[in-house]
Amino acid sequence: MAESLMDVKRRIDSTKKTHQITSAMQMVSTAKLNQIQKHTGTYQVYASKVESIVSHLAKAHLMTSGAGVTNSNSNTISVSELLAQRPVKKSGLLVITSDRGLVGSYNSNVLRQTNDFMSEHGLNTDNAVVLAVGGTGADFYKKNGMNVAYEYRGVSDVPTFKEVREIVKTVTSMYHNEVFDELYVFYNHFINRLSSGFRAIKMLPISEETFAQSEKDNRKAKDTRVDVGPEYEMEPSEDAILSAVLPQYAESLVYGAILDAKTAEHASSSTAMKSASDNAGDLIDSLNLKYNRARQAAITTEITEITGGLVAQE
Repeated sequence: MAESLMDVKRRIDSTKKTHQITSAMQMVSTAKLNQIQKHTGTYQVYASKVESIVSHLAKAHLMTSGAGVTNSNSNTISVSELLAQRPVKKSGLLVITSDRGLVGSYNSNVLRQTNDFMSEHGLNTDNAVVLAVGGTGADFYKKNGMNVAYEYRGVSDVPTFKEVREIVKTVTSMYHNEVFDELYVFYNHFINRLSSGFRAIKMLPISEETFAQSEKDNRKAKDTRVDVGPEYEMEPSEDAILSAVLPQYAESLVYGAILDAKTAEHASSSTAMKSASDNAGDLIDSLNLKYNRARQAAITTEITEITGGLVAQE
């Protein structure tokens, strides 16, 4: 009985240490979530304005008229390439996951639904390439034989625009070199601290259809947007405006997706660690009850033996 009590005591001590670790990790994840939410809130205002401008340009059919616009810098992707609808030989899949585990169902949800999207659209190793932001996604698709054309690990807990710009530069360069002919971005969208939702967004090429669903969603959320007419007076010129706005829009899509995904990751990690802490607490209570019952049984046995000995002496 003494040995059994010792085993239970060891389990209690071990579980208490686990509880301390998971509680500390929950506090860290919650702090990171609070920090990134401040950046996410301010950035969403900027991203919404850029999207609104590009959407209005699409309404005015300037997207089509800008198909002949080219950038003077040969090292950057031209506006015409951002708009051109070329035959799709290969699709690019930018999959955003975390670099580590202990984030609940965050990674599995992204990978499962990305695979569902690939199945629905007939995408495989022959006609698709994966661009992985996050080690979990990169390792998963390498293991499953997919062509991982690009991977980026070690995204900051609160990603900066400068950091993500390097990713955008590489992605657009691959699109320019026709490594793929269209690009989709897959990630978990942060809804609140307890839930997130999968998103699949077509980033390249940019077209009027790109904004149709987005505008529909915005109006469902808040029907206060004022329609802008299709006529514009341009200063300095249509070409100059498109050359300035469209690259910013492409950058805002990727940066916004990574920022949103990181927010969802921290929320998922905080929730997972809270669940682990709660489970550890329940297990500690159960083990304490088991330990106390075993100890009570041992004491009762000892008292019985002592009483029996006294009776025998009499």
